[in-house]
Parts: sequence; C-alpha cells; structure tokens
Amino acid sequence: MLSKSQISLLTSLQHKKFRRENGLFLVEGYKSIIEFVNSPYRIQTIYHTPGIAPKLLNLSRKINFQEISLSELQKISALKNPADAIAAVNIPEWAGFSDQDLKNKFTLVLDGVQDPGNMGTIIRTADWFGITNLVCSEDTVDVYNPKVVQATMGSLARMNISYTNLKEFLRSAKLPVYGALLNGKRIYKINFGTEGLVVMGNEGNGIRPEIEALISNAVTIPRIGGAESLNVAIATAIFCSEVAGKSAK
Repeated sequence: MLSKSQISLLTSLQHKKFRRENGLFLVEGYKSIIEFVNSPYRIQTIYHTPGIAPKLLNLSRKINFQEISLSELQKISALKNPADAIAAVNIPEWAGFSDQDLKNKFTLVLDGVQDPGNMGTIIRTADWFGITNLVCSEDTVDVYNPKVVQATMGSLARMNISYTNLKEFLRSAKLPVYGALLNGKRIYKINFGTEGLVVMGNEGNGIRPEIEALISNAVTIPRIGGAESLNVAIATAIFCSEVAGKSAK
C-alpha cells in the first residue's frame, strides 16, 4: 500500500519544479520501463500491479519493487488509462558535451521546442536514426515531462541530453552548424559529411535571430505543395534521415 507521502511525491513529479527538486521522473508501462532498466539510468522503485509481478522476477535485485493496487496506480499515473507499472527513475547528472563527445557524429540542437508530443517524437526519431546527442535551449520543454517520456516509447533511455545557453554553446562549437531555415540551400543538395550540429527551431517562430546568426549552413526542405509550414518533428525526421543516410554511405 502506498502511503500518503508516497502518493504526494509521485504525483508531484508531473511538475518540472518537483522533478528537479527530487531528482526523479516517472516512466509508465512495462515495455518502456525495461528500456530504462537496460540503460545507464538508475531505477529507484518500480510500482506494479499483482498481475505483472511474474514479468519482473528476472530484473535486477538492486531495484526496489512495490506491489500496489490498480486504484493506487491510477492515483499516481499521468495517464487516463494507466499501464501495468510505473517506475521512479533518477534524473542523471549531466555536465554537458565535450568537444570529443560531439566529434564524428551528428547532434540535434533544439531552439525553444515547446510541445511535449513534438519533443517525444523528435527523440524517438533521432533514436531510430542512431542520433543520440541532443542539446536543448534552456526554454525547451523538459524531456522528463510525463507526456514527453510517454511519447518517446523508451527511446529517451538511449539519449544524451543537455540543457544549456545555445549562444554560448554554438559560439564555442568546432563543427559545422546546420540550421533549418526557409532561405537556405535545398537539403537534398547538401553534403553533410560525417559530423555536425543540426539546429531546429520553435514550432511557431522557428530559430531565433541570435541563434540564426551562428548558423554556418542554412538548409531548406523544399516546399512542393501548398502547406504553409512543416511540423518541427516531421522536419527533424527529414534532417535525421538525410544526415544519417549520407554519413553511412
């Protein structure tokens, strides 16, 4: 049985302030939890209903397990229809990327992406294409937001993520900086090489001017039809496909 203090703590993790204060976030659903179990992330506790207990028998004994009722699971879940288990996972302490961490690979850089669904899709897509570095502006949505975590379907477990001042980060970058802009060279004509930073902008405003000034290679996804704009997650998928495909040749 969950205590009132446990319920209070776990429900508070739906808010960024309390996630940061406690150094914890929630992962819902057995399949997603397993992704984090098999990653460098440290699982504090897995709260589960009786029916899923047999599936958990082979997991590490270093993890705390607590069996709870379905009604208790519903109290701590951020979902309307909770899954079978919820894990409290430690937020890793990440000092940021060194020059060596960025060499010979592509890193996504997000400038003010706000929608949790977009962020989750971006992370899942990057994982598909083998891009594991993600640098976010300080006002980008928190990757440990429950909606983001859910949308990543476990891919978050394989990502290295840093929140930082993008101006300072890009100014010190020793790699090509590609940016998704309307007035750039067609993406299909770009030779991306094998490394670089790929900047994607805010859903409504794109890349802010002070960040755009630091982009060395403006890149455009050419519009053929009549749509006014591309969703940032879709645009990111196109960039990921291009840079991953060309660097793999």
